[in-house]
Amino acid sequence: MINDSVLAIILGGGQGSRLYPLTQKRSKPAVPIAGKYRLVDIPISNCINSDIKRMFVLTQFNSASLNRHIKNTYHFSFFSSAFVDVLAAEQTIGSEEWFQGTADAVRQSMHHFLSHDFEYALILSGDQLYQMDFNDMIERHKKSGAEISIATLPVNAKDATSFGILKTDDNSMISSFIEKPNTEALQGWESVVSEEMFKDGRHYLASMGIYIFNKDLLVKLMDEPDTVDFGKEIIPQSIDKYKTFSYQYEGYWTDIGNIDSFFEANLGLTDDIPQFNLYDSHKRIYTNARILPTSKITGTLLYKAVIADGCIIHADKIERSVIGIRSRIGKESVVINCYMMGSDDYESLKFIDDNNIEIYMGIGERCFIKNAILDKNSRIGDDVVIDGSKHHEDVETDSYVIRDQIVVVKKGATIASGTII
Repeated sequence: MINDSVLAIILGGGQGSRLYPLTQKRSKPAVPIAGKYRLVDIPISNCINSDIKRMFVLTQFNSASLNRHIKNTYHFSFFSSAFVDVLAAEQTIGSEEWFQGTADAVRQSMHHFLSHDFEYALILSGDQLYQMDFNDMIERHKKSGAEISIATLPVNAKDATSFGILKTDDNSMISSFIEKPNTEALQGWESVVSEEMFKDGRHYLASMGIYIFNKDLLVKLMDEPDTVDFGKEIIPQSIDKYKTFSYQYEGYWTDIGNIDSFFEANLGLTDDIPQFNLYDSHKRIYTNARILPTSKITGTLLYKAVIADGCIIHADKIERSVIGIRSRIGKESVVINCYMMGSDDYESLKFIDDNNIEIYMGIGERCFIKNAILDKNSRIGDDVVIDGSKHHEDVETDSYVIRDQIVVVKKGATIASGTII
């Protein structure tokens, strides 16, 4: 079943500098998460679970791997109107510029959207972790008679300073907006929230960057070329002119746009009851259906570990870590507080001999790795020590970056045996 009244537009973001070096060779939506998924799988899966199966993903930087992932993953019936298409920035007669912001990306792509019939445009971010039933938001949008709906998250005063905060009336209609207010400016910006949220001190409504626009209004707004961003311009300027509804969401949601939040979101999956539930059969997260063997683990103490398919592990201990597909970890190694993304392929013994490879993909023997992200296809030699918790200054080298006491080994990088970071 397909909801033919809704067209989903997923914003892939710009260069993704806050997630560098994970975005050095790939676009932000293509960054691997949770050991086997990609960031773009989250909004796409939420759409599929909500019967919204016509989706565009807008991007302009390093989009080759994203194109490949979507092409290999999302196949619908030949007789269905369902699709997931990637739209990269392109020069047209109307514009020779790259996307200047989120609204400009939609504006430049409007001719693609308008070739489809729809009543509502669902605009989503490509760098958030959450599970939402968009059908409920769409129905509330219709019943309210709104022209724009914004998904909002109740937050406390401390967190409110990091978001755009919306003020609503008793009917959940948005009356005003303030961008990242300081603590003093928050006075008077409380909104009506549920009793549970109120008791938890979450009195303020933060914009989640998830919008519904009536088609006619979106077309009208996109005819105004001076506005380039939804959060900074379109939404604040529209509140006084158009009926704007606040859809309150009380589930788990996090913006994983920087290294620290990305790291914590992944390690949070190792909790006994993680806030982001990958095990809900009604809210599945879809991804490329790789044909991989089961993981093989020998003599390893596992504590709060998430292990993806196809791994070969001989480590002494893995603690509070996510180990991605096809990962290899050698004997006597210890891995703590790490996200290891894994590898794209296996290296056969013949390939290793033919190419004189001395350091294999994965983690070698007798290594100690803590507070680190190991990007895809990285090679860690024997007797390597990587401990992000001992670094208080940000550093960048050819093979790794240190951000917020997290060591990020770059994609395909090699760390020589005996190295101490």
